[in-house]
Amino acid sequence: MNEVIDVIKRRRSCRCFDPDRMPSKDIIEQICEAGTWAPTSRGQQNPIIVAVTNKELRDKISRMNSAIITGNNLVTSTPPGGDPFYGAPCMLIVLVKDTPNAVYDGAIVMQTLMLAAESLGVNSIWIHRAKEEFESEEGKAILRDLGIEGDYVGIGHVALGYATKPLPAPKERKKDYIWWAM
Repeated sequence: MNEVIDVIKRRRSCRCFDPDRMPSKDIIEQICEAGTWAPTSRGQQNPIIVAVTNKELRDKISRMNSAIITGNNLVTSTPPGGDPFYGAPCMLIVLVKDTPNAVYDGAIVMQTLMLAAESLGVNSIWIHRAKEEFESEEGKAILRDLGIEGDYVGIGHVALGYATKPLPAPKERKKDYIWWAM
């Protein structure tokens, strides 16, 4: 089978990270670089990737994310006040300049990051609520502290790390997934 298609089929969302097993800086850099090669609207490269390996900042963002879950009464597998990043020691935050195609550009960067991680033996999961986090004054302050200026929209977080147990098998693909118009 084609190597890329194999990676696509193999990748699963991880909800059981070992908080003490950080991917190496070299591996994180490779994953981030892959994200920079994702296609973007008119090649404008509006997304940015914030690699968070600092535990204090990671935990602060986790608390912000958890508060959004609780405040919105969202249905989630994370208990209120729990870690919405499932213990992952690293997160990659995708932000995009506020343009008409921001969500599309950011989403393809997210997918590229997750596939790159899988290809390098690193587990991942897409975590939502970056939009709400970085619309807040606390989120804007984090970006300012990092030297990031401009009107950015939070697209999502790719939580990265290594699973503490085997991930579930894939679900069968539904029969009417593909429709042909010939």
